[in-house]
Amino acid sequence: MNTLATAISTNFENVQERIIRSSSACGRDASQIKLVVVSKMHPVEVIRAAIQAGARLFGENYPEESLSKIINLADVSGIEWHMIGHLQSRKARLVAEHFDMVQSLDSVHLAEKLDRVLDETQKTMPVLLEFNVSGEESKYGWPAWQQDRWDDLLPDVSRMLNLTHLNVVGLMTMPPLLENPEDVRPFFIKLRLFKEFLARQFKNTDWKELSMGTSSDFEIAIEEGATIVRVGQAILGPRPENNHPKFRTDEGV
Repeated sequence: MNTLATAISTNFENVQERIIRSSSACGRDASQIKLVVVSKMHPVEVIRAAIQAGARLFGENYPEESLSKIINLADVSGIEWHMIGHLQSRKARLVAEHFDMVQSLDSVHLAEKLDRVLDETQKTMPVLLEFNVSGEESKYGWPAWQQDRWDDLLPDVSRMLNLTHLNVVGLMTMPPLLENPEDVRPFFIKLRLFKEFLARQFKNTDWKELSMGTSSDFEIAIEEGATIVRVGQAILGPRPENNHPKFRTDEGV
């Protein structure tokens, strides 16, 4: 095993052990936590090393960049590609054709475009609705930081649930990047409470997934109910940021 593969394998095992420990500490089953390896801006050889280590779910932010990776790794079975970054509606077709899940559905316009594209091939795609629970202007998602305004979001959520080819399975958020992971906990709590609020309003929908938690705070997220954690740098190491002109630090996961 080469140096790269050894390092990634060690990191992957370490993150899995941390998931097990944090799940056990709060009485949860670690097998119910999905680990999405954030591979944006990393080359194919890095992703292959992660696959060799045992990774099967990968998160990408940029559809065009992702396409070459997806094609290059088509020979590997059991791989899932999750769109986790902000998606422009004009790129909905590319994502509908090549991705397995969209975690970052953040507008009615995008949802309706994605639904129309999926209708052409009679496909159904699982999606997560992205909500901004911090109030940061740099974050995407429906505004959900004011609990007394949650009722205002119900019409849009209802429209999402009525789209034929989108299967809404939960929520996602990108919390603030704070030095102390414990300071992020209130935002994870807020998303969990919002999920519980939606479950009371839309009882026929299975709000089973909460995607929250990144390399710096995924253990706190698990304690607060995350079922999907998005971990990049803790497994793959620093990403080559300068290789992508659209890179923004607030999208880092």
